[in-house]
Amino acid sequence: MRPSFSLGIEEEYQTIDPVTRDLRSHIQTEMLAQGKMRLQERVKAEMHTSVVEVGTRICRNIDEAREDVYELRREMIKLAREHDLELVAGATHPFADWRTQEIYPDPRYHQVVKDLQLVARSNLIFGLHVHVGIEDREEAIRVMNAMRYFLPHIMALSTNSPFWLGLNTGYKGYRAKVFENFPRTGIPDAFSSYSEFENYVSLLVRTNCIDNAKKIWWDIRPHPFFNTVEVRACDIPLRAEETIAIAALIQATAFYLCKLHERNQDFRHYARPLLMENKFRAVRYGLDGCLIDFGKQQEVPERDLIEEYLAMIDPAVDELGSREAIEGIRKIMKTGTGADRQLKVFEESKGDLKAVVDYMAEETRAGL
Repeated sequence: MRPSFSLGIEEEYQTIDPVTRDLRSHIQTEMLAQGKMRLQERVKAEMHTSVVEVGTRICRNIDEAREDVYELRREMIKLAREHDLELVAGATHPFADWRTQEIYPDPRYHQVVKDLQLVARSNLIFGLHVHVGIEDREEAIRVMNAMRYFLPHIMALSTNSPFWLGLNTGYKGYRAKVFENFPRTGIPDAFSSYSEFENYVSLLVRTNCIDNAKKIWWDIRPHPFFNTVEVRACDIPLRAEETIAIAALIQATAFYLCKLHERNQDFRHYARPLLMENKFRAVRYGLDGCLIDFGKQQEVPERDLIEEYLAMIDPAVDELGSREAIEGIRKIMKTGTGADRQLKVFEESKGDLKAVVDYMAEETRAGL
């Protein structure tokens, strides 16, 4: 059965006080209830009460996904403003303190806090998750194994979290460093088959490590309940058009890898410790660093590697009808990632983090 390569996109937003520019809980308002009335199951709470998550429907192609993502952002911005809040797309807040944030009153989240304690409370981060429909579970594992190699390249393009607790962290994607405190995160090992993955999950469930496979929070995973491969590695980008470009890149990569397999070929698998070296470089330097080309066994500038990457998946792009969306990747390389642009505002405003928040809010609305 040929995969559908359908798309599902989830974005996590910050709810901001327009006066203080700090995070503010949406729970005291009717924002979430009204959001559910207008957008049904496409909007939901997250663990902290200043985080709100939206998810598209199952989209057949990138054009449908764009329509849905733009509509969700527009509606959520409108909803936030009706409740005297601003919506911001940033993977960390520039100066908010997680210690003052409330946990959403849901037994599931309270259990996570009970299990993980401070690690869960401090996990005040905002991501982008992209699902690609790959219905055959064995194929999903094959795609996951091969796509692990490309995660650092994709992460570098999405970096949008340079600040934490009022500090310039020196990282472009600090969200990843916060999240790695959780168990079962990062780039996974390769699995020889779907049954090997299932055996791993059932062992963890049997030994009370997890109650279900959703508590495996890797950068990429076969989704436990949907027939998708889910890429969870990315920071939420500032602009909706950047989300669409990154989703199109992920979809085209999955398509390319499936096509390769149809021709009895495969992408070379590398060991997790090597891939984690590239992940560190991606979140530390974003597009301005070098990643290791493991085939050549040398460092190569990130931007050069992305050009090679785009050339490699190019045949998939027309078949998927995503050329326009993929062009957004080159735009990110030209304008810089959200992190690059946040840092520029920080520098130009002589270290004014409120100016950075204002800029982020502006960019969240851009192009809608």
